[in-house]
Amino acid sequence: MSAYTNLKADMPLRSVQLISLHRPNALNALNRHLMAELDDVLQKAQSDSQIKCVVLTGSEKAFAAGADIKEMKDISFVDAYKQDFLSSWNKIREFRKPLIGAVSGYALGGGFEVAMATDILLASNSAKFGQPEINLGIIPGGGGTQRLIRAVGKAKAMEMILTGRMIKAQEACERGLVSQVLDAEQLMPEALKVAEEIANKSAISVQAAKEAVNAAHEMPLSEGLRFERRLFHQLFATKDQKEGMSAFIEKRKPSFTDE
Repeated sequence: MSAYTNLKADMPLRSVQLISLHRPNALNALNRHLMAELDDVLQKAQSDSQIKCVVLTGSEKAFAAGADIKEMKDISFVDAYKQDFLSSWNKIREFRKPLIGAVSGYALGGGFEVAMATDILLASNSAKFGQPEINLGIIPGGGGTQRLIRAVGKAKAMEMILTGRMIKAQEACERGLVSQVLDAEQLMPEALKVAEEIANKSAISVQAAKEAVNAAHEMPLSEGLRFERRLFHQLFATKDQKEGMSAFIEKRKPSFTDE
């Protein structure tokens, strides 16, 4: 894998890439260099047919403690507006392959927004989530006000955003933000296990499923049902659909070719 300064990227499993945010002296605060490297590694993963699923994690102390305040402090409105500051963060949401987040410690501000942009979020018992931007005289700018309300509802999202309070992993799980809460030593093995299980499916049907689920956030039900049905129809043009159904009838394990 290419060398990066602010993150590590490797392949612990044949079809699974592990990306670890790595700014240990700043609790993985998200500066423009880190986000540029994250964008680069995700673009490379998107075009690499060997990679079927990606796991994104941080350190034991922090997934990411927020955006880098030192970098943002002196930005003017004109600069922020002209540069469309933080717009590049949407590229995480546009990543087409499954992206699993594995959070220990703090996932705050921009770190929480990045975590919410993943498809499946796992957390250790030490994880804490929050949008504390209000304490800095600003609001979330990387999707926090939009994604949080969809995950936990208006009342809880308002409470977290207007007070800056954090919630712990168990409450995050109970409210649907997190799919599993695990002991610290189980977090990465479970994240890689889930990733490997997904990687063994048909890549084309996995991507279609991700696209359909994401569309449910943005479409009326009638349009979402039509969109889902069209994707369902299209998969009947794939070799993997024929293989999957034949294997089911013949009571054997399917051998998908992602075609």
